[in-house]
Amino acid sequence: MRRQPQQKRSKERVERILDAAAEIFAEIGYEAATTHAIAARAETAIGSLYQFFPDKLAIFHALELRHMERAREMGSKLYTKEMAKLPWEQLIDKILKTTTELIEQPTSRVVFLQYFVAPHMFESIDESFTWEFIRLFANLLSWRNPSLSRDKCELLAEVCVNCGNTLLVIGLRSDETHRKKLYEEIKDMFLAYLHPHVGDEILPEKVMKVMKCPRCHSQRISKNGRRHGKQRYICKDCRRQFLETKELKK
Repeated sequence: MRRQPQQKRSKERVERILDAAAEIFAEIGYEAATTHAIAARAETAIGSLYQFFPDKLAIFHALELRHMERAREMGSKLYTKEMAKLPWEQLIDKILKTTTELIEQPTSRVVFLQYFVAPHMFESIDESFTWEFIRLFANLLSWRNPSLSRDKCELLAEVCVNCGNTLLVIGLRSDETHRKKLYEEIKDMFLAYLHPHVGDEILPEKVMKVMKCPRCHSQRISKNGRRHGKQRYICKDCRRQFLETKELKK
């Protein structure tokens, strides 16, 4: 940036410029976007835009920093010892849901996709940023199963993060229906791949109890509302609906 905004009004103007740029980059691509179009979308004069940014690449670099800040904030809340105690499917669901919500926002969507198209244009993000999250994920695996070596945790995390990122890029380039299907496949892949190393049976019983379907004994269970004050569940495999009882817990 040419200068940092000091007053509240200037800060709000910069935020509008960044929001507008993210939307336009997402809609028509970085190459086709212009600073005039960004200024018009932000409802600010082109001269006001140039007070803070010399060109659209500088705007993109500011979006980089915004994405990094949001991603790190997400990581600090997601990869914790408390999260490691969640039931296995709930943990993976939480990780993927939180991640996909982030990357579907215009800023992160643009930065995420552009990195896989033109990494040379980035100023702040490189492979070291990906490794930040690989190590955070490795911490989560280690807390869940302390018997795993650090090298093994990082290898498992490296496979998951890189495979997940590749499929997320494909998802972002797809229509909404196909994207949702891909998200489910990513979840199933993580569950199956990591389960032998950090599945529910790794945790002490006092930390975790696993629900099983009374009909098919599947553990792929989701909450399905409440009835008479009691939690209802539905099996994702056979679609049986039931209430929680002690006999259904492992």
